Amino acid sequence: MSADANPVMTPDKDWWRGAVIYQIYPRSYQDSNGDGIGDLKGITARLSHIADLGADAIWISPFFASPMKDFGYDVSNYVDVDPMFGSLTDFDGLIAEAHRLNIKVMIDLVMSHSSDQHPWFVESRSSRVNPKADWYVWADSKPDGTPPNNWLSIFGGSAWQWDPTRMQYYMHNFLTSQPDMNLHNPEVQDALLAATRFWLDRGVDGFRLDTINFYFHDKELRDNPPLAPERRNASTAPAVNPYNFQEHIYDKNRPENIAFLKRFRALLDEYPAIAAVGEVGDSQRGLEIVGEYTSGNDKMQMCYAFEFLAPEPLTPEVVRNTQNAFANAAPEGWACWAFSNHDVVRHVSRWGANVLDRDAYAKMTSALLLTQRGSVCIYQGEELGLTEAEIAFEDLQDPYGIQFWPEFKGRDGCRTPMVWDDHATQAGFSTAQKTWLPIPVEHNLRAVNTQFGKPESVLEHYRRFLAFRRHYPAFAKGDITFHEAGDDQLVYTRAFGNEKLLCIFNMSADQTSIAMPSGEWIALEGHGFDSAINDNKVELPAWGAYFARHA
Repeated sequence: MSADANPVMTPDKDWWRGAVIYQIYPRSYQDSNGDGIGDLKGITARLSHIADLGADAIWISPFFASPMKDFGYDVSNYVDVDPMFGSLTDFDGLIAEAHRLNIKVMIDLVMSHSSDQHPWFVESRSSRVNPKADWYVWADSKPDGTPPNNWLSIFGGSAWQWDPTRMQYYMHNFLTSQPDMNLHNPEVQDALLAATRFWLDRGVDGFRLDTINFYFHDKELRDNPPLAPERRNASTAPAVNPYNFQEHIYDKNRPENIAFLKRFRALLDEYPAIAAVGEVGDSQRGLEIVGEYTSGNDKMQMCYAFEFLAPEPLTPEVVRNTQNAFANAAPEGWACWAFSNHDVVRHVSRWGANVLDRDAYAKMTSALLLTQRGSVCIYQGEELGLTEAEIAFEDLQDPYGIQFWPEFKGRDGCRTPMVWDDHATQAGFSTAQKTWLPIPVEHNLRAVNTQFGKPESVLEHYRRFLAFRRHYPAFAKGDITFHEAGDDQLVYTRAFGNEKLLCIFNMSADQTSIAMPSGEWIALEGHGFDSAINDNKVELPAWGAYFARHA
């Protein structure tokens, strides 16, 4: 299929700004062939759900050829589909159907590392003098045989693995089966950009760049300095992981990345209306790096850090501080916010574990996310109010969870299959007797069919609120200004052109009264939240919200 796969879509280079992007984890969305694992044909069959929801785009987690040690984030062929998920023809069909439904398609590029089964690495490790000997990060041991420096892997232990053939160590920021590529080598950059062009020519509308700040390492292999305990946080690695004990200034976050990101953007700009969002994983300098990568309109269109994916509770102060910190760190930049994804505990459980009315909490947090300044990612099942699944140790698939169990249970709990029909086998996800991860009974009870058409359901709230949001450009593209409010209250305005919108949230389990900001406001309707105005104060129930426009 050529880049002209959808000639009827009018290119809008700014479509990504304020877009709502629905993240699909392909193993768990829909199984079309009964093997218990989701696939591309399954995604295509369920795209109408996303169109009905009102999302602008989908982001599909990796479906490339892979030994699946890290479930697709260990790529063995960047320009082919793993047979588990289907074929390139299936992908072409997915693109065509998505574009027919006016849905953009973004795919996940993993360029910091590959699988150790990638032919590039197989050749690289075969000797020190082959054509690809310098395509990965190799280093001699210290005189005593220990690793070249103190760098650590996010998945535990040293970031260095000994290879007996080359009699050297290779670097891996994640699993030992995920060797880091050496992007200091221009040939590696060229190869990765060629793979990017392959998918652009096939009709994709953009990319999500995995671990974008991990692309380069310090050529001198200097030790990372220790990080003071008071500066540690668990936003990018669990608290039990010693990875948090270092300041990662030499194994990632290197200044050389800027030039490569400019090369990447120049390639994107050869095509109409392509956008990319970068994942910035750093617990200390995340927003600062986002600012660097999104400045100047010559690198990333948008990035996200981990502030809203962290385990710390979501409070009005956290929202204000995060947005203000982003504005200061990235005055030219644009954020892409998410509350849940395939790597973290679902936010209804992460933040709302002690909330009695989970549905009300899910509705409030969704409205809060969808009215932030920035683009938005919704993770599959979030629109159903799904909670984190409890997975028995014997059912775990995630090597990260197996390594750190039980203090950290890994990422399987947010990756269980999507639930479509509570009366069907495997909740309509698959006809297989066993799915790759089990489907919790409590998820089955929240299947799409049990919520569709019921106004009070979380699903219908998402559909209603996304439709409401589309009426007001300020929600998608406007500036944000915060107003004084109580400790559990959040008040801000969004302004774009002549449109000024007021957003008021009660982020507590108690009924509350919140003073209206000065000015004349006209209440908006169609968003699904109840409220009352008395003496210029908004009366809100627990987890309530109010929206108005300036007269």
